[in-house]
Amino acid sequence: MGLNVLVASKGQYSLISEVYEGLHIDLDDHRSALNVILNSPQSQHITGVLGSDDSTVVLAAKVAAKLNLPHNSAQAAELTQRKDLARAHLSLHGCSVPIHCLVNLKDSLKKQTAGLPWPCVLKPLNMSASRGVIRVNNEDEFLQARERIKLIIAEQSDFERNHILVEDYIEGVEIAYEGYLHNSQLTTLAIFDKPEPLVGPYFEETIYVTPSNLDQSTQNKIQLRVEQACKAYGLTTGPVHAELRINQDDAWILEVASRTIGGDCARMLDQGQSFNLEELVVSLAINKPVTTSPPKNARGVMMIPIQKPGILRRVEGLSSAAKVKHIEKVDIIIREGNELIPLPEGNQYPGYIFSQADTPQQVVAALKEAYEKLDFVVAPVFKLAQTKS
Repeated sequence: MGLNVLVASKGQYSLISEVYEGLHIDLDDHRSALNVILNSPQSQHITGVLGSDDSTVVLAAKVAAKLNLPHNSAQAAELTQRKDLARAHLSLHGCSVPIHCLVNLKDSLKKQTAGLPWPCVLKPLNMSASRGVIRVNNEDEFLQARERIKLIIAEQSDFERNHILVEDYIEGVEIAYEGYLHNSQLTTLAIFDKPEPLVGPYFEETIYVTPSNLDQSTQNKIQLRVEQACKAYGLTTGPVHAELRINQDDAWILEVASRTIGGDCARMLDQGQSFNLEELVVSLAINKPVTTSPPKNARGVMMIPIQKPGILRRVEGLSSAAKVKHIEKVDIIIREGNELIPLPEGNQYPGYIFSQADTPQQVVAALKEAYEKLDFVVAPVFKLAQTKS
């Protein structure tokens, strides 16, 4: 695209030259980071600003605002980052979100949980990939889940360490939405069905497949609900990733984020030399949108679930899985010697399986067949216990 990249990060001691030679900032101190970026000699040549993940979208918005470049407001970016703020804001604007409440883990739970609908879902305020998300069916399960989540969020900031979001569990099918905003206009790239049921107690996502089997009126409602959420947040530009639950009552917003689909799943949307998601995101950041069109065939990905916790020794069956009809690629991203941690404590998939075919049904069947041929061989993890003196 004829652009140079300037990386602003904590990578002062990085072995990667682009990171080491970039700007070194404190990502948690926005005032200091802004000073470093705006006072750098390169700042006058910056034509677009991108945050690389959920934790940097607010800072990226602040930098772009100072440089008068395309951006969402910092407030809008923050709303997409914190589940409690997002839910409250969407409710105030009449958007379709589950009934919810913010629970202070330091206060009496009896008063705070009185009248909660059962089942309900407990969520950390700022985590991704369904980490720490647990469905509970009664008060006893609620108390057990609370203790489990407290360990998961122990390293969060003070407020996020002492609060969780509790919301009504919504029956229905779940979908993922991928699109983008340009001049406040929302364009849909794809709606992904999630054919595997997500009923809890944990919500490990596995298969995404497009095009969706939902009828056109339902797909129109999905776009409408995402548009309403973007407007409520004040989002005007850049990628949009959303998660919704669909039932006979409505299309319910679970999440709207000002970023692309996570991990390597974006590869599903690549169309050879004519389109990839990264080029779209960069183009929007420099106010030069590209022409997009939906994929011409059915596509899908399986985020490989972790069935057995432990230290990964090897993955068997890779060649057999890759030979399954309609399988495009099997990509293992976790290397031998690393620990596999299932949900709700874990937050990483060991790899991805990609498929393309004529129909979504063929894609799903191929993904499942390829997965059945894989065997993750793990060794147990031994923890050292300390005794009190």
